[in-house]
Order: sequence, then structure tokens, then C-alpha cells
Amino acid sequence: MSDRILDRPRRTTGSRGAAATVVLAVLLAFFVTPLLYLVSVSLMGRDETGQGVLVPAVPQFSNWVDVLTGSDLLQGIGNSLVAAIGGATLTLAIALPGAWAIVRFRTGGTTLAGTLMSPWLLPPIVAVVPLFTLLRVIGANNTLWGLTLVYALVNVPVAIWLLEGFLRKLPSEIEEAARLDGAGSFRVLTWIVTPLVAPALAATGIIVGVLNYNEFLLATFLTQNPDAQTLPVVLSLFYGERTPHFGKIAAASVIGVLPVFAAAVFFQRWLVGGLTSGAVR
Repeated sequence: MSDRILDRPRRTTGSRGAAATVVLAVLLAFFVTPLLYLVSVSLMGRDETGQGVLVPAVPQFSNWVDVLTGSDLLQGIGNSLVAAIGGATLTLAIALPGAWAIVRFRTGGTTLAGTLMSPWLLPPIVAVVPLFTLLRVIGANNTLWGLTLVYALVNVPVAIWLLEGFLRKLPSEIEEAARLDGAGSFRVLTWIVTPLVAPALAATGIIVGVLNYNEFLLATFLTQNPDAQTLPVVLSLFYGERTPHFGKIAAASVIGVLPVFAAAVFFQRWLVGGLTSGAVR
């Protein structure tokens, strides 16, 4: 009788583990299958992509060579990386003091954070005309640094929203002790607060950087110059051809997402650690 009682929790734990394995397998198949098929399409000839086959009869590696040597793909990736990294860095430089002021000094009361966040939730298309006009006024239209500046300002609200959760968990006694030693607000922020929230800055920077890297609408309207066009814009130009070669489009897409995958793998520890430490707001 006692053995049956002891076996019951083991069977329950085993059934839960099997169910979790099945769920994980389904989720893994759901997310990985489209990527694997994208790689398969990148190796197909022009006729095969219209026939709905799953695997090419003869892999066409020339698709990869053609998009690397005969298009602006690499320049688009480089521009995207510059705009993503530069924009994320500027966003953090603006958002950290803003979030710190909201948390520690209650700047703006209880409504400032929501007020800052509300424009970020609007459709980006409504901001195209004002941004286009303002960039032309300062001579930054059709330039990469102008697009980087736009990305930096556009994502400040979401960065503040993410950093608020981390800053609220910091004990204020640490900052008060630094002030008793004679440190001013700037020194407290740069020498005390910034090192303590470094994982949060890394996580927020990665999220904002990925948002910048994948952004399409603003880049389409604000960078008409081929030298400033980013990866999403370059990819869209492949679809504008009279007879699009979906094999080459897939090859360009695979190459274009490689930096994001590399960043996700390389910064995984900081990203997961930062997000979990700031999960409780």
C-alpha cells in the first residue's frame, strides 16, 4: 500500500515531464520549421519555388553568391548594424537618466511614464511626414546618421519603461550613502547606478537594437539614398523586380538574419539575466 502511495507522485511527475516535452517539441517545430524551409527555398531554382516543393532537387548555391556579389545586401546589413547599434547607444544614454529621475525624484508624477509611452504605441506611419520634414530642416534627410537619430529618439519611451523596473529594485540606501560621502547626482548616476544596472542596460540595449535592425517603414521613407538604405529596404527591392527570384530573396533573407541570431546567441546570458532580474516591477 505504501509503495502505491509513493509511486503516485512519481507517475504524476513523469506524466508532467512527458507533457512538457511534447509542448516544447511542438513549439520548437513551430518556430524552426519556417526557418528551415527558408534555407531550403534559398537553394531552389527559379522554377522550383513556384512548384511548392519542400527540398530542391539540386541545391543552387549560386543564389547566395549572386546576392552577395551582385546586390547591395552587404551594404544594407552594414547600414542596419550602424543604425541599430548607434541608435540603441543613444537611446540608453537618454533613457537611463530619464528613468532614474522618474523613479528616484518622481519627475512628472505618476503620469509622465505613460505619457511618454503613448506616442510609441501609435502607428509609425503617422510620424513619417513630421520626421521627414524635421530631418530636412537639419540637413539629415536621406542620411544614415539621420535615421540613427530617429531610431534613438523613437525608442526612448520603451527603454524608459524597461529600465524603470530595474531601477525600482535598487535600494535607495546605496545612493543615499554615496550622497553622504559628497557625491552629486551626476556622480551617483554614473558611478553608482550605472554599474548596478549594467545587466538591465545590456538587455534593454539588445531589445532596442533588434527593433532598430528590423525596422522597415521609417527606413523606407527616410532613406531614399541607396548609400543609406538598410537591410529591410534592400530586401524589399528584391520584390520590386519584374519577375522576383524567390530563391535569391530567401538567400538574402537568411544572410540578413544571421547578425540577429549571432547577437541572440552571444548575448543570451546577459539578455536572459537582465530580463528575469527586471521581470518584477
